[in-house]
Order: sequence, then C-alpha cells, then structure tokens
Amino acid sequence: MALDEKALAGHTPVMQQYLRIKAEFPEALVLFRMGDFYELFYEDARRANRLLDVTLTSRGQSNGEPVLMAGVPVHALETYLAKLIRLGEAVAIAEQVGDVNAKGPVERKVVRVVTPGTVTDTELLNERQDTLLLAAHRKGNVWGLAWLGLSSAQLGLTECSERELPGWLTRLAPAEIIHGAEGEAPAALVAAGAALTRRPAWQFDSAGGLRKLCTQLQVQSLQAFNAQELSVAQAAASALLAYAEHTQGQALSHVATLRVERADELLDLPPATQRNLELVQTLRGDDGPTLLSLLDCCRSGMGSRLLRQWLTQPARARDAAKARHEAIAELHTQGFEPLRERLRHISDVERIASRIALRQVRPRELAGLRETLLSLPALEATVPEGAPLLLMLKAALQPPPDIAGLLQGSLLAEPAALLRDGGVIAPGLDADLDELRGINEHCDAFLLALETRERERTGISNLRVQYNKVHGFYIEVTTGQLGRVPDDYRRRQTLKNAERFITPELKAFEDKALSAQERALAREKWLYEQLLDQLQPHLPVLLALARALAQLDVLSTLAERAATLNWCRPQFVPQPCIDIEAGRHPVVEARLAETGGGAFISNHCRLDARTRMLVITGPNMGGKSTYMRQVALIALLAAMGSYVPAKNCRLGPMDAIHTRIGAADDLANAQSTFMLEMTEAAAIVHGATEHSLVLMDEIGRGTSTFDGLALAGAIASHLHDRNRAFTLFATHYFELTAFPEKHPQALNAHVSAVEGSGHDIVFLHEIQSGPASRSYGVQVARLAGMPASLIRQARATLEALEAQQRSGQTQVDLFAAPPAIPEEPAREPSALEEALAGIDPDALTPREALDALYRLKTLLAEAT
Repeated sequence: MALDEKALAGHTPVMQQYLRIKAEFPEALVLFRMGDFYELFYEDARRANRLLDVTLTSRGQSNGEPVLMAGVPVHALETYLAKLIRLGEAVAIAEQVGDVNAKGPVERKVVRVVTPGTVTDTELLNERQDTLLLAAHRKGNVWGLAWLGLSSAQLGLTECSERELPGWLTRLAPAEIIHGAEGEAPAALVAAGAALTRRPAWQFDSAGGLRKLCTQLQVQSLQAFNAQELSVAQAAASALLAYAEHTQGQALSHVATLRVERADELLDLPPATQRNLELVQTLRGDDGPTLLSLLDCCRSGMGSRLLRQWLTQPARARDAAKARHEAIAELHTQGFEPLRERLRHISDVERIASRIALRQVRPRELAGLRETLLSLPALEATVPEGAPLLLMLKAALQPPPDIAGLLQGSLLAEPAALLRDGGVIAPGLDADLDELRGINEHCDAFLLALETRERERTGISNLRVQYNKVHGFYIEVTTGQLGRVPDDYRRRQTLKNAERFITPELKAFEDKALSAQERALAREKWLYEQLLDQLQPHLPVLLALARALAQLDVLSTLAERAATLNWCRPQFVPQPCIDIEAGRHPVVEARLAETGGGAFISNHCRLDARTRMLVITGPNMGGKSTYMRQVALIALLAAMGSYVPAKNCRLGPMDAIHTRIGAADDLANAQSTFMLEMTEAAAIVHGATEHSLVLMDEIGRGTSTFDGLALAGAIASHLHDRNRAFTLFATHYFELTAFPEKHPQALNAHVSAVEGSGHDIVFLHEIQSGPASRSYGVQVARLAGMPASLIRQARATLEALEAQQRSGQTQVDLFAAPPAIPEEPAREPSALEEALAGIDPDALTPREALDALYRLKTLLAEAT
C-alpha cells in the first residue's frame, strides 16, 4: 500500500513508525509493542474491540486527531493470539528491536506474521492434526493446488478437475487457502470452511513457481519428483512459497522434500463419503465417536497426525497396505506393548525440528528433543525385525550421536521455559558466561558480608542491606537510628519509618552486578542462537527420524487396536470381489460395548463377478445403513493398512468408495433435500467404475412416490448395467425387489425383524437373502412414541391400502377417522371381584385385614 509521506509529517514520530509498518501489512492486525503491552491503533483497535472484547481508549493526539487504541498485555499474547487465529484473522507482531534507552522512538520491526495456515506456536496448534496452508489456482478447467505444513515441513502438489476439487479440499482440510481470484472467492473454496486470503494475481506465475520450487528443493528440475509438467500447480506454489516466506520473514530451510499426489493414485473418497462414513467427524460435526477417534490411541502427536493422513488419503495400490499388514502381524507375534511404552515418552520431533528451522524453538523443547535422542537405543531394542518395513524404520532410529551430544553439552538439565528468563545454557560451555554467572551467584554472600561490616561500623543492629528491581541495592536504616548514619551514606529513598542509602562501595558493586546480569542474559541469547545455527545441518536427519517414529507409533497403535477389538488381517486378491465373513461396524460395536448395549450382530457380504449388487429391503432401525457403512469401513481400513473388524476378509482392486446416504436442505445455496440427493447421485453415476464400491440408501425419497420409484429403478439399472460397480442398494420401494429378475448380477437381501404380540417389533439385525415381507413403518412409529389413536388410524389405512392393491378396489380415504375400539360385552363380576370390592382397607383392624386376606386367597384358589 503506497504511503503519502507528506501526510505522515503531521503525525508523531511513533505514529509515523506505526503507519509505515501498517502499510506493509494492510490486511493484518498489527500488534505494536510498547513496553509491557501490544497496542493496536485506529481501525485495528476497533476490530480488536469487537473480536477480543478489549477496551477501546483514546490517548493523546497525532496529526491533530485523538489516537484510538486498544492493547493486550505482553504476557497474555498467546491467549489473544489463539482467539484471533480461531476467528481466521492474520496478525503481524511488531517487536521492539532497538535500544529502549536510545533517544527518540524505539526501533520496531515485524518479526513474524501469524495466520491460520502459518501457525507454528505450540500453544496455537492442534497436537493431533496438521495445520496446512493451501494455494489454489485455476487455469481453464484445471485447478492447481500446492500445500505446505510449516510445522511438519511437508510440501505437496497436485492438479485436478473442477469435479475433483471438493474431494481434495476435504482430504487436505487446509486451515487457510490463498487464491488470486478477483472479487468473491470461488464457491468451492468458500465451501471448504477455511480462512480465505487473496493475493495479487501476478504472484501465481508458473515460471516463477518452477524456479522457486527448484531453489527450495536445491535441484535443477522437478523431473525426479514427477512434477516438471504440473504448470498450474507450479503457479500455485509460486504464491504459496512467497506468502509463507513473507509471514515468517525468512527462508524455509527445513522444507526440503516434495510430495506429488495424483487422484488416480489414491482411493477416491468424495466429501459425501467422508461425511457419511463419519471418518473424522460425526454428522453433527463432533470429533467423536468416529472411526478416527476409535483408532487414535497413538502415543504422540506425530503418530496421530500420520494416522489421520493414512485414513483420509489411502493409496489404491496395495503395496504400502500389505507392508503395514505384515508389520502389524509381526508386532502381534513379538509384542507391541514395550514399543508403545517407550513411545509414550518421546517428544514431537517433527514440530521441534520445524521450529528449530524457523528459530522459534524454546529451550524446554530442545531439552525434550535431547531426552528423545538419548532414549533411542532403548526404543530401538523394542522394534521387532521380522518385517521389512519394521527393519527400515529400525535403521532410521540411529541418528548421528553428535546431535544428542551437542544438546547435552549446551543445555542445562532443566532449562528455563523462556530464553528471556535466563538459566538455559549449561555451565562449562562458555567461560565468559560462567564468569558473569559467578558474579551473580556471589552476590548474596557479598551483601551479607557488607551488612555485617556496616552493623559493626555504625552500631546500628537492625541495619539491612537489600535489593529490589526498582531501586537496585540499598542500605535501610529505621528513623530512630538516623543519628548514627555515617557521612559517606547517600540518601536514595525516604519511607514512612525508614531511610534508604547507598555507599560508594555498594554503588560500585551494584554497577558490576547489574551489568553482569544483563551481560549474562545477552550472552545466553547469543549462545542459544549459535546452538540453533549448529543444529541447522541436522534438520534432514531429525525430520527423517520424526517420520520413522510416527510410523512406528501408528503401526503399534493399529496392532493394539486389532488385538483389543478382535480384528483380522485382510487378504488382497487380484480378481474383483468383496468377500467379508462376519463383518462388524467398528464404531457401533465399540459404542455398544461401552454402553452395555449388548453384542453386535455380525453379517457377511459377498460381491464378485456373479453378484455385483445387493438390493436391501427391511424396516427402518433394522440395520440396513449400519450394514452398508460397515462394508465400506472394512474396505477403507484394509486399504489404509489396518486390520479389519471381521472373521475373514478378501478384497479385490478398488478405486473409490461412493456414498449417497441421507440429505438435508442446503438453504444457503438454494438447494432442497431432493436436489442434493440427485446431485450426489449424479456424481456417483458419472464417477463410479467397475472397481468402485457404491452405497445407495433410500434414493428417491425426496419427491413423489412414482417419481422416486422411477428414478430409483433407473439409477439401479445404470449402476448395474453401465457402471458395473459393486453396489449396496437399500430401498423401501418393494417394487424394486423385482429388480434381480431382469438383472442377473443383482440379488435381494433384507434385514430381518419379527412382529410379536400386540404389534410389537423385534429387530434381529441380520442380513438374510431374499426380499423383506414388509417395512414395519407403523411399528417403528409406535416405538418412537406416536399417540395410540394416530397409530390405529395409520394401521387401518395401511390395511386398506394393502387390500386395495390386492383387489384393485377404489382409492382409500387417507383421512378417515380411525376405527373405534370395540366395546367388550358386559359380564357378571366374579366372587373374588365382589369380595375385593367390598373391602374398605381403612376400616379394618389388623386381625380383620388378615382374615380378609385369607378369604381372598381361598376365593382365588376356587376360581383357578
């Protein structure tokens, strides 16, 4: 933003400094350090007042107008920063970098910009989820995506179509998206729910992006990464890297690898699938119970983040999954608990390494890294050697010993939390620091000796030599003893009942001691920076170690889950099939066990070249949706490399899991329930292949019966005849039970239920062959608590409709009053009833009550 220097002339020097900084960061809230507060001015102050509920004040004038301001204490910065980041704000932190005692305004400089996608502070990050910054650029019908995890050093590229874009955004779940679109951001980006940041269009330059990537990765071309031809993604990377460097104020030395993803290499999990299967969030938006919450027993944040990545980005190729299955089997055989116990004590090496690179790491994080490095030999001994993947990871647990030695020799055993507090560098590392610390350490002894000498010299027995941060060192004498004060005492402060003095000797010591304290702190800061410099060459090794530890954490967690939950190892076969014996829904089964709701009823699923579709009928609440979802979850768990909740499982090739389960109005986008239903169904029939798994639940419900039935039948035919996808098709249209008669690769199946006496219904939750006999909708409504009169009317109408269908009679009156309950014929009361009616309990004595009871028992015996 251009600044009018003439307009600045009327402002105070401090406001001129602020306005120049604000012009460099117009979109960010500028936190301007002034002593113990970060101040915000003018419009930033108004925004802070709205967002943080901090007091808005006006103090002094600049350019003839009051200066509007709001401030937050320095010590509470992290609290306010976390709130602003959650609200999607960008914050520029301008620190005092000059001499505070110098004449004129203290020099200030923006040391970092914190945005939702560039957060690196431990307090602001979700330990168990990656925080990604994503750049999106469109050219024609192609979207180029580039993403960066500053705290994990991961850099990725891909290109996709408009149809594939929502899936990528759901899969990556970025915290912030940068784009170059003028005006309103594209709808697909808005729908991702991330913070949106617009950057100048000229920053999205493919040639510049190629140069930036090559420089960042220190290579001549991107051929080795198979990314040389991804020009649209390179344009996105150009803006991504420029923005990240701008916010950090430095190069990103720790980002040294590139991952290129392609849609045809990953198992396609569209947004509807991730939502309907409740992989990482429930349908209500909660974090649990979900498949991820069930699986995530990882011992470290690194493991949790990698587990989420494996779950949401499984590969189509089976090689990685097979290697993980083999590793889990070995951990089962050799034991995984020793490894998990050792992993419990490791630090988040991935984020610590990234913070070292950005020079933001804290002393105690380095101490944690040191302890992790020292514990590696013991951890390595717990890793079995029987699987190739475990052998590879075991080898990565042997970083050069000089890293641990460097940290061990440089840091105290328990360093201070913050560098500014001192007490970080180990003794013996630097002679100058040890000398300055020695002065401080002998300070108390000197003051005690001086106090003793001065008491003897003056005869003042209650004389005290003390120190405080405001007045420094002083000798305190009570008012009654002032007559004994020597001539060389110089008054420093007057109190109500005492006077404080300084002597030439004490003044000389004060200058030396305070100078030593400041110099020691400055020396520690310098030595700490030197330590960070020495650690920079080791970053690739540390990041490789972090990846190995994360994989071991996930593998041992999956082994524990398989053993605890009684899961089996799946088998991959080349021929297309889904053959699951006694499969179970993992989350539902765990919830039943947790709440004491009984055992989960397992079910089989067999789809192959002869049977590619199951038409599933049966009552609501009978378990159709649970059954369909469990098949999809078992297929997904196997693809990510986990064991599965089943007795046996064989799976052929699979390229996607599509779901159409439930819907709700999207009023904001003017889409009704039925429009959403048809939109999702259209995406499936366009995208599903013969290697896809499709779940279709109650398609056609959002319109009239005949329309819905016609569409459901047409969609089923298309999936069967053209897509030839493996399909589980649940429906309440009994007309569709005739579908297998004309479609040889389809079979009927139903969830069983039994109707007991009094129209009660018992759900058996078993999948059986053949169509269901009825829907039991009225019985389910009764269980839901509908009034009895309403249920009677519905049952009567249902019986009439069924009779009409059988006989072809005229239309039934849907709104007829419910049939009256027939009155029972009057009858004579029995002798027992007469005797009971004649008893007045309140008028009986105890003896009479006992006699009446015996009489009633006699009458009851005679009646039976």
